[in-house]
Amino acid sequence: MRIDKFLKNSRIIKRRTVAKDACEQGRITVNEKIAKPGTEVKVGDIIFIQFGNRSLKVRAEALTESCRKEDATDMYSIID
Repeated sequence: MRIDKFLKNSRIIKRRTVAKDACEQGRITVNEKIAKPGTEVKVGDIIFIQFGNRSLKVRAEALTESCRKEDATDMYSIID
C-alpha cells in the first residue's frame, strides 16, 4: 500500500493530498529513508512523521484498504 494512502486510511493524516504534500516536503520517512508519496509500506515498517513542532513514530500493523473510524487505530502502533 502506498504511504499516502496508508496515512489517510489509518487517519494519522486527515486527507491523502495532505499526506502527499508532507511526503514531497521530506517530512515522512519509512525505515529511516525519506518517503515519496508512492513508497510502498509493508507490515512491520517504521514510519516517522514530522508535524511542525511535533513528531510521531509508528509501526504499521495492518494494511486495510478501507476501515471504519473505530478500527483505524488497529492499523498502527505508536512507538515512543
